[in-house]
Amino acid sequence: MSTEPATPGMEEKPRRPSVWQAFSQPAAWTMCLLGFSSGLPFLLVAGTLAYWLKERGVELKEITMIASAGMFYAFKFVWAPLLDHWKLPLFRRLGQRRGWLLFSQLVVAGGLLAMAALTPAALGPFIVATLVVAFFGATQDIAVDAYRIEIASVEAQGALVATYALGYRIGLLAAGALALILADHVSWSWVYVAMALGMSLPILTTLLAREPEVIRQAPRNWGEAMREAVIDPFTDFFRRYGWLLAGVTLAFILLFKIPEQATIGGVMSPFYRDMGFSKTEIGTITKIYGIWIGIVGVFIGGAAVARWGAWRTLGATIVLCGASNLLYLLVIMYPGNLLVLTLVISGENLTLGILGPPTVAFLSSLVNRQHTATQYALLSSLVNLPGKLLGFFAGGIATATGYGTYFVITVIAVLPATALFLYLWPHYRAEERARGAG
Repeated sequence: MSTEPATPGMEEKPRRPSVWQAFSQPAAWTMCLLGFSSGLPFLLVAGTLAYWLKERGVELKEITMIASAGMFYAFKFVWAPLLDHWKLPLFRRLGQRRGWLLFSQLVVAGGLLAMAALTPAALGPFIVATLVVAFFGATQDIAVDAYRIEIASVEAQGALVATYALGYRIGLLAAGALALILADHVSWSWVYVAMALGMSLPILTTLLAREPEVIRQAPRNWGEAMREAVIDPFTDFFRRYGWLLAGVTLAFILLFKIPEQATIGGVMSPFYRDMGFSKTEIGTITKIYGIWIGIVGVFIGGAAVARWGAWRTLGATIVLCGASNLLYLLVIMYPGNLLVLTLVISGENLTLGILGPPTVAFLSSLVNRQHTATQYALLSSLVNLPGKLLGFFAGGIATATGYGTYFVITVIAVLPATALFLYLWPHYRAEERARGAG
């Protein structure tokens, strides 16, 4: 074996972390189960709920408004500082992160049981239970993101995000396809009871998981606590980027996911039914098949980010994702055609899956590690807000203009985001080169 010193300029490259170790670490599979816990309630207060409401004769306009309870996910940054700076009295022994996780999971399960017991026959209390599930589902998301960031090193985050995404998709599969298929054989109340029981495994996971080892210094007074929790995370972004660049970046964040979010809300469930598809057909194609196509897209998106960087991948994908909404015009042209629906869902879910990794990577690159949880909650909420607002009015727009015009509107909405992307290209492409990506 040679003992000669390394030639200057030919230093040995750092050894890359083992992929097997990254994905086999306990934290990775903890995140998979927590991902399932996050995905499960999301559709149960949005898309899946819309089927139940439609079968009870609720008008389309009211369905889309009720199913917009998921809008809480777009505003979770408002109470995110609470999870960073306050321990729940009855859950202190679990720690800050696990305490909030367990509390949120228990309330989500209880809220689903309340929805099952009340049913839309008692519409007022039923809506209250739906809002409770949506609010604490969003709270759980904040806690999971913070837990993921604190439980492992930066180098291990890729594996944690991947396993979380897998668990999240399985949660969507259960709340979407499985729930729809079950609803063809049992009442919707029993479907929601089954979904509440599905929260048992994540609850057990939270109890067995370890609390992140993070030392938090208590603020000296109330004023300092308010500044650190509420003011600093919001002003820091503008200090680092300047008002013009920060403002344009935020405008881009607000706009680029409108086409995706506009086809996730309550309008899609009535659309599929109005096109003549059964619940089993919808569940099988849009949920079971579509979920796995989306997972394929996630891996393609991750590979694209590794090869070309987040910024270039994001630019190409927002155009593809926006244009994919035009595929729904084929469903209108060929109502009840399962082959057409399969092709449309293939195109849409694949592009949506590809969009995920560059979105997470780009938002993560904007975060200051001193305010990770709150800033990430803020940015991830803003990226979904306008699309959810459009989804709130989707029923009224589709009723007034027709489904076809609604889908065209969602595609046109990608044009402003594309213009802002081109404006921001020099800055973020330079940042990406500086980090050695692409």
